[in-house]
Amino acid sequence: MELNSAPAGRLIQPIFEPPNARAPFATRPADSRGRLYPEPESPTRTCYQRDRDRIIHSSAFRRLKHKTQVFVQHEGDYYRTRLTHSLEVAQIARSLARVLGLDEDLAEAIALAHDLGHTPFGHAGEEALSEGTRNIGGFDHNAHALKLVTSLEHRYADYDGLNLTWETLEGLVKHNGPLTRLPLPEPIASFDAIWPLELQTWPGPEAQCASLADDIAYVNHDIDDGLRAGLFPVSELAEAPLVGGHVQAVTERYGKLELGRFIGETVRRLMSALIIDLIKEAQRRIGEAGPASAAIVRGIKHPLVGFSDPMTPGFAALKAFLFERMYRHPKVLISVGKAKFIISDLFEAFCREPALLPADWARSCGSPGDAATAAIVRDYIAGMTDRFALEEHARITHKQIAL
Repeated sequence: MELNSAPAGRLIQPIFEPPNARAPFATRPADSRGRLYPEPESPTRTCYQRDRDRIIHSSAFRRLKHKTQVFVQHEGDYYRTRLTHSLEVAQIARSLARVLGLDEDLAEAIALAHDLGHTPFGHAGEEALSEGTRNIGGFDHNAHALKLVTSLEHRYADYDGLNLTWETLEGLVKHNGPLTRLPLPEPIASFDAIWPLELQTWPGPEAQCASLADDIAYVNHDIDDGLRAGLFPVSELAEAPLVGGHVQAVTERYGKLELGRFIGETVRRLMSALIIDLIKEAQRRIGEAGPASAAIVRGIKHPLVGFSDPMTPGFAALKAFLFERMYRHPKVLISVGKAKFIISDLFEAFCREPALLPADWARSCGSPGDAATAAIVRDYIAGMTDRFALEEHARITHKQIAL
């Protein structure tokens, strides 16, 4: 895609104009299904703006600052954390929602909340915790995010959790699509029994925007982090699916650039191509389906927001390229092994001796080694930051492990 290169000072006409009115299939605050615990709404904010603000002010959101994506915190300040990733996803989701005439605040709230349930040390921590808790249902980060915002956050006197709207909770649980695989993770099954989230359908359009924003942000910042960490060279990226043409175009136009400028130019071209393709395809699907409400969007058997048929295989191939070069890179695998060891060690130690937990957590435990204790320990470890997990491991084992 050619970027607009109008002379300096000339106004650039945008490719997509935001609609003058909200689309008929947008999720409307006035039509919200409300909150599990009824409470007066804000006189100055919509219910979805209030959800977004509650997420931002939560303890779980603050902890994302010290939870890593792929690299451990101590490898450098350039690499993404769960917090910076969530902010990038929220920006893209809000932009998509604006162009499509959707509720921007709901899209932003879901995007900001989508990673709340992740463990320390990224996917390595989740794999270790899931393996250790296999006998009690394992670990699922989306299910844990729901548990955080419905029970584990203790901010308000009248209820546990954040008391978010039905639409935000639905988007948090289902932003990647219908939940058809059984058995359901226990936190989702338990909450759905109290307040059904229509798990068999696609979510509303704002949640669909948040999901694709997550994919777009992930691919682009993996390229950024991977190049900065030296996990693959520019020459290899030039041969990669989908992004290779943008690498070559930047090189042909600018020659050899310092790495930061090269990354910036390449990533913005790729991101623009992905977003424009997504918007055009969403508009095409919307035109075909003609949904008159968000409820109708949920009833359609496929998502309204997605990449076009020509873009989809290239995007999948690029994700596969990055997974192999980054997540399977020897440098990363060394840290992954250590991170899994730390999480497994912590889980076994806390289950064996619950008194090692903080007093308020220890009081909720059953007997050492039983299922109730293991479930409490799982929640406690999942909430740790990378740094705190390292500190707790050193406190309990008297061993310092450098990641």
